[in-house]
Amino acid sequence: MNRKATALDVAKRAGVSRSAVSLVLNGRGDGNVAKESQDRIRLAAQELNYSPNAIALSLRNQRSRVIGIVSDEVVVSPFDGNIIGGADDVARSRGFVTVVMDTERDAARDASAIETLLDRQVDGLMYVTVGLKPLDVPHGMLRVPSVLANCYDSSPKPQLHHVIPDEITGGRDATEHLLQLGHRDIALLAGGEGSPAAPLRVEGYRDAYAAAGLSVRADRITMAGWDIDAGFHGAMKLLDGVSPAERPTAIMCANDRLAIGVALAAARLGLSIPADLSVMGYDDEARIADTMVPALTTMALPLREIGRAAMTTLLDTIEGVSGTDTAETNVETMVPCRLVIRESTGPAPTR
Repeated sequence: MNRKATALDVAKRAGVSRSAVSLVLNGRGDGNVAKESQDRIRLAAQELNYSPNAIALSLRNQRSRVIGIVSDEVVVSPFDGNIIGGADDVARSRGFVTVVMDTERDAARDASAIETLLDRQVDGLMYVTVGLKPLDVPHGMLRVPSVLANCYDSSPKPQLHHVIPDEITGGRDATEHLLQLGHRDIALLAGGEGSPAAPLRVEGYRDAYAAAGLSVRADRITMAGWDIDAGFHGAMKLLDGVSPAERPTAIMCANDRLAIGVALAAARLGLSIPADLSVMGYDDEARIADTMVPALTTMALPLREIGRAAMTTLLDTIEGVSGTDTAETNVETMVPCRLVIRESTGPAPTR
């Protein structure tokens, strides 16, 4: 069996000292090792497939190199798991491992989950939620560097950095896509009452109309809920028994499941998508949006990007990267949603 490469091997290949290798691979190269030498060290480490010994690093730095992640229901839910995936990508790339605990929507378990992770000497904590929502931050999260992903501190003076999707811009971009296709009568099935994301997407919808110099019809915005049957019944109210001149030419939906319901209603009424009606989703849900017939145009929630950004912020704080002092930085990072154009939207029909 081939011998595992050591830091000394990396130093010899890069033509530098053993201490320079240690500084660079422990994230302390800037200001201590020349940029050209840093590049040679990283290249040599990659060529030799060298990775620092995690136990040795932990003892030397007095860190466990473990990040605890608590979720409300991300692990047991089919939604938003990519947030944890993105967070884990970044953690592993920087020599950390993650441990995940799910409270299955039982807020009473939050504090005990945090304490369990703290007892295991985690270096930092992340809280992740399914869907954007406020969070009563468990007090234990204030004892170590911590960050929130897809949620935000509900207290009047937030103490933790949060990373969330830019829902207003997402709603605006979705509406602008339909306006650019010539649609002027766009209905919005805006999701469920009580969701913080829903009014933000409505705000984006209104912003796009205002920027185009158009008025919004109040009866075109419905808080329909989130499920397929809600989309079906919401679309039937908008379309069934309504003359072509009076029905909307496009329906925007607050998630892809609502859009499925709209497509089912259109099929029931003999309407072709997108020739008679354009349908727009939100989320870009895996194995749904891209497999619908026709494939669904949608706004992709940047779940993996949220996880990556949150973990990067957390690890930068733990490792003392310049500019990450919470007293000097904003407590909010907003990640843009991405428009995914497929076959369910097209030019507005003439009428």
